[in-house]
Amino acid sequence: MDESVKQQLYGFCKSFIENRLVRINSSIDSLQEALTSETKSSAGDKHETGRAMIQLEREKLGNQLAEAQLLQELFKKIPLQSSSSQVGLGSLVLTDQQNYYMGISAGEIKIDGVSYFAIAPNTPIGKLLLGKVLGDLFVFNSKKIVIRQID
Repeated sequence: MDESVKQQLYGFCKSFIENRLVRINSSIDSLQEALTSETKSSAGDKHETGRAMIQLEREKLGNQLAEAQLLQELFKKIPLQSSSSQVGLGSLVLTDQQNYYMGISAGEIKIDGVSYFAIAPNTPIGKLLLGKVLGDLFVFNSKKIVIRQID
């Protein structure tokens, strides 16, 4: 297996998290601006309702930010150069059905026309793959899947 594919998948996942953090922080900044620029108007209750809505949105974004930061910390633990006969964090798993990169849930990634799915170990397919070895067969969505290669 070409090690550069694994490096590209790793890089994609890293960018995926960084972009998510940038988007969330940008949204938080915009809300903060809206909260500070909102001046006491003669509307009274309407003004308070607007502030409360902004505050709720900010809390929601705060939770998303905390999740994204936790994801980033977990991602830092993924070994870039891992080679094992068993599926684990950082493994690239080729099956007779799909190709998987065990790291974070980032969806489908195409490299040189080949599809790979970035998955987290705590996802249904991730849980099935963890600890499997070359040639193992498992069932997912009523399909029998065979592991062809692990890098």
